Amino acid sequence: MIEFFFDCSSPWTYLAFHNIQPLAQEFGEEIAWRPILAGGIFNSINPSVYESRETPVPAKARYTKKDLADWARIAGVAIRMPPTVFPVNSVKAMRGCIWLGHQQPDAMLRFARGVFEAYWGDDKDISRDEVLAEICARAGIEPAKFFAGIAEQGIKDQLKANTDEVMARGGFGSPTIYVEQTDMYFGNDRLPLLRDALQRRRSAAPGAGDAT
Repeated sequence: MIEFFFDCSSPWTYLAFHNIQPLAQEFGEEIAWRPILAGGIFNSINPSVYESRETPVPAKARYTKKDLADWARIAGVAIRMPPTVFPVNSVKAMRGCIWLGHQQPDAMLRFARGVFEAYWGDDKDISRDEVLAEICARAGIEPAKFFAGIAEQGIKDQLKANTDEVMARGGFGSPTIYVEQTDMYFGNDRLPLLRDALQRRRSAAPGAGDAT
């Protein structure tokens, strides 16, 4: 089981969300999708993110823009920094991912991808109800049920619990990925290391070296 703690407000998470699915399928691994709030993590244990936004290093900022574009091109996804709303309040979207994960796991993946595409591809404000309603409609989700679901206290509590859990387990941002509970990987660019871990685990499995 791969655990994937994620917030749709991160472009690097969009890349990892896209790239980890075929990787997991290749190794026959299931993914436990664990929505979180990256802002809650930054407020609690990683304020350096806010500091770097307020006083960016120009050379690093230019390279980061190129780096993101390079990764997006390889992945085949459209990502650009939203010119209108950044950062964005993703709390409703992430509550939606939790609610859908309980109700319709396949629809959750469609919804999450729709959120990523709307924000990182189309510059739409995913904090707005009308934008979320459009994403729901395209994903085959009834908007009225969606908004009722994300208003449930249990859904709100689960989002906070997931965020607290990933911090307690050593995470400091999104995406944070675990294999076998304790083997942690952070960010899209660590997926080659995740692949290596899965390959090593496969090689070490009983009977892995047996002739067929």
